Amino acid sequence: MSDTPNTKKNVSLLALLAVSFRVGVTSFGGSTAAWLHKEIVGKRGWLTENEFLTALTLAQVLPGANPVNLTIYVGSQLRGALGAAIAAAGMIAPPWIIILLLGFLYSRYGDSAFGHAVLGGLAAVGVGMTLSIGAKLARHVRKTVPILIASVIFILVGVLKWQLIPVVLEIGRAHV
Repeated sequence: MSDTPNTKKNVSLLALLAVSFRVGVTSFGGSTAAWLHKEIVGKRGWLTENEFLTALTLAQVLPGANPVNLTIYVGSQLRGALGAAIAAAGMIAPPWIIILLLGFLYSRYGDSAFGHAVLGGLAAVGVGMTLSIGAKLARHVRKTVPILIASVIFILVGVLKWQLIPVVLEIGRAHV
């Protein structure tokens, strides 16, 4: 991460906090990257598709929560170290408060059919948003990553439940 702000963008810290806070409040599970893409690339143009794809890739390979890594990277690119801290705080605070509240509610009403229905619906939304961002980014990645390799990884890891790291390392070794 760079400590120098991206000079081509003039994004206020308040705007960065507002976006990361809104995404932190409204997204659930894997859908966070899709919401961040919509806000950062689609609505505001803070990053290009290529810049967002780079950020997403780095967020996924670094240890920690991918959405937090993504917001830290974006904040760093737009406003340096302070932007990274503000973006991370905006992303972490809402879910933390929501989790505390939901934990309390679940301890009281977790065994009810309504509670299970709500959680099932939220999971479906997360899957849908993840597929949406995957489809959008696949058009762009298709030029550099052979679809066959992605399909093999999907089948081995997603369907057959093989371990991700050995599969990717072996395919990478065989492909080089």
